Amino acid sequence: MKIRPMIAGTTAMTALLAIAMVAEAADVSNAKCPISGKPAKEEAAVDFEGGKVYLCCQNCPKAFEADTKKFATKAHHQMVVTGQAKQEKCPFSGRPCKADQTTDVDGVKVAFCCPNCKAKVEKADAGEQMELCFGAAAFKKAYKVGQ
Repeated sequence: MKIRPMIAGTTAMTALLAIAMVAEAADVSNAKCPISGKPAKEEAAVDFEGGKVYLCCQNCPKAFEADTKKFATKAHHQMVVTGQAKQEKCPFSGRPCKADQTTDVDGVKVAFCCPNCKAKVEKADAGEQMELCFGAAAFKKAYKVGQ
């Protein structure tokens, strides 16, 4: 008689774990390899700053791990694209963002605390925009991994 409730409990626990694992899976469908710019694949991934960076092939992990600093900005961008990192604050000031102060940076909606911060990004070229919003200092101020 006590076995049935235990089996039901185990089955429920297994189902909850499966749901949790699916919820944690990153969506790599729009992710680009930070090394080559080609579409990223789930099977070519490396751990990075509390998340995963998805690469295009089995050769790219070696290149990424050899110089993570070189590829960090694109890796941070990818972590946002894949839903592993969420913006919480302005990448310049670290202050709360305003809903009406946003701009698109390579397919990602980035929010700012004020028109001045937003204007800095909008005046920059594409490469500078990436660095301003997803470079190491900006990422540390503005984003949280694993929410």
